[in-house]
Amino acid sequence: MARLLEPRRSARLILRAPELSDLDDLTSIYESEIVNRYLYSKPRDRLQTLALLEQHVASPRELSVDNMLYAAVVWPASNQVVGDFILWWKHNDHRQGEIGGSLHPDFHGRGLAVEVYHELLEIGFQEYDLHRIVGRCDARNTASIRSLEKAGLRQEAHLVENEFVKGEWTDEVILAIRKDDWSRPAPTRSETTSP
Repeated sequence: MARLLEPRRSARLILRAPELSDLDDLTSIYESEIVNRYLYSKPRDRLQTLALLEQHVASPRELSVDNMLYAAVVWPASNQVVGDFILWWKHNDHRQGEIGGSLHPDFHGRGLAVEVYHELLEIGFQEYDLHRIVGRCDARNTASIRSLEKAGLRQEAHLVENEFVKGEWTDEVILAIRKDDWSRPAPTRSETTSP
């Protein structure tokens, strides 16, 4: 089950629940080879993106055993959706969550993912009292790994050739942060800007 995100602002972005009107912007993200390079998915066309978006928009508000909080990431100056992120977790004794997402290639390298991750960590730890939140990345995706680290996650594992993705064996890096280790300082420009 899912829950819709109440709109919230970070330093430079708005995070809100996805809307059907986001289709063009999300299509421009998910049709990109660059975005899909390290994902399990192949580039999606408009109809495939619409099917996924309709699922997200139709998701019920109530919390259940498996929870997914979808976040459309909006660049306020143009009202463009520039990212699609998620926080998901299970309601059980372990209180484990996971974060991830994608940004439009035109918005890479600006530290925006770090801002989004800060917001999702705050939601997970403050609103849902999660104990631990992880991020998983293809080990070749150094930009995503850096973003998670700048958001406060630490690498816990580097799994060698544990995934067979798009015809090749790939390594996976797992990063995590516990609620006890998390604090919510506003990211500085040097923290959010990728080299």
